[in-house]
Amino acid sequence: MAARVLVLASILIFSCFAETCYGAISFSSLQRTLVVTASHRQGLLIAGEDKITVRWGLNQSFPAGTDSSYKTIKVQLCYAPISQVDRAWRKTEDHLNKDKTCQFKIVKKPYTNVNETLEWTIERDVPTATFFIRAYALDSHDHEVAYGQNTDADKKTNLFEIQAITGRHASLDIASVCFSAFSVVSLMGFFFMEKRKARKSQQ
Repeated sequence: MAARVLVLASILIFSCFAETCYGAISFSSLQRTLVVTASHRQGLLIAGEDKITVRWGLNQSFPAGTDSSYKTIKVQLCYAPISQVDRAWRKTEDHLNKDKTCQFKIVKKPYTNVNETLEWTIERDVPTATFFIRAYALDSHDHEVAYGQNTDADKKTNLFEIQAITGRHASLDIASVCFSAFSVVSLMGFFFMEKRKARKSQQ
């Protein structure tokens, strides 16, 4: 019995230790060692249609070996503060396992120490909001160890707006207008015929 209690206590202690070491990684503890840029057409971007060209790489001002633990790069589309107001499901938290800032994956791939470029078509399920791009460098345990983003620390510069798709197409709108017009004409024709029949019956 004592041995079982000891084993359970050991597991609990180990779990707590693991949570401390890996489960509570804070964004504020990460170095901003990556340079990230995003280019796209001017104006409002449309989900499912427009593309964003994302570029990322190690900031060369850091000493050699800075990226020695980087194994994977994860690039994400993130909500800007203006689109997080009164939206708890988009809330920023310092603990990354609770953070809801970046909810849309752009790409996740092995890290290389050369600058990379990706042209990404905005996914159809992206909602209407203001966004920025962030990249995380992950270690061999798939934990965040560094980051970079295309905006400043306050997330106020180089932001862009995306408009969600409405689910309607121009062809449907045209068909709807034609059907409405046909309905009106048919209704007018019906009343005209009824009125004509009434006149004939009176004669």
